[in-house]
Amino acid sequence: MSEHIAVTDTPEGIRLIRIDRPDKKNALTGAMYDAMRDALVKADASEVIGAIVFAGATGAFSAGNDLADFVAGTRKPFSDAPALQFIRQLARTRTPMIAAVDGIAVGIGTTLTLHCDLVYASPAARFRMPFVELGLVPEAASTYLLPRRVGLLKATEMLLLSRPFDADEALGLGLVNAVMPADLLLEHALAQGARLASLPRGAVQATRALIRGDQAAMEAALEAEAVAFEERLRAPEAQAAFAHFLGRAKPA
Repeated sequence: MSEHIAVTDTPEGIRLIRIDRPDKKNALTGAMYDAMRDALVKADASEVIGAIVFAGATGAFSAGNDLADFVAGTRKPFSDAPALQFIRQLARTRTPMIAAVDGIAVGIGTTLTLHCDLVYASPAARFRMPFVELGLVPEAASTYLLPRRVGLLKATEMLLLSRPFDADEALGLGLVNAVMPADLLLEHALAQGARLASLPRGAVQATRALIRGDQAAMEAALEAEAVAFEERLRAPEAQAAFAHFLGRAKPA
C-alpha cells in the first residue's frame, strides 16, 4: 500500500479512495497506482462494499502521473507498468464508482472519471488531457469513451489540442452530473454512494453493465492505446518532452 492513498470503508458500504499527496497536487506514483488497484480488486470481492468513491486531498483531484517516477519506470515494458495495471482494473471493476473532483484533474485525473458512473465537481475543477503535448497518446480507453460522450469534434479538440475545460463546461457536455460547492462535494458523493450501496447488488451490476454497453470493445480500445503508448514512450518526441518537463519542474 502507499502512504499517499487512504482507503476507508464506511458503515454504509462505501469504499472511499482518497488521493492524499497535496504537496505534489496528488500526482500519482507507481506505488499509489498499486494501492488503488488493490482497493478496487478487494471492493469487487467484498460482500459488504456496494460503491466506490474517488476523491483527492483538498484543492486537487490529481495532477496526473508523477513524471519523474513514471519516467524511471519506463525502463521496464509498459505492459508491466502499475499505471496500466490500474487502468485495466478500473475498466473491469464491477462495483459502481463515483468521482468527487475538486481542483485540477490532469491526464488520468480526467480519464479516470470516464469510467465512473457518477461524477461531481466543485466550481474549481479543471480538466485536461495533455498526452499529445508529452509526445504520447491518450490512455484508459479515452479515445473510445470520450467521443461517445461529447462527440467526435469536441473529443478531438480535447485530446489532440489538450484543451482544458472547467466544471461548467464539463456539466454542459454531460461529463459531470452536478457542480456544487467544494465543502459539500464529498458529502454529496458519499450520499450517492450510500444510495447505490443500499440497492440490490445484482440488479445494480446488471443495469450498470447494460448502460455501459460493449465492454469488449472498450477494453480492446484500451489495449490498442497501450500498444501505441508503449511505442510513443520510446520515440524521441516523448523523450524530449520528458526531459524538457523534468528540467523545468525540478523537485521541491
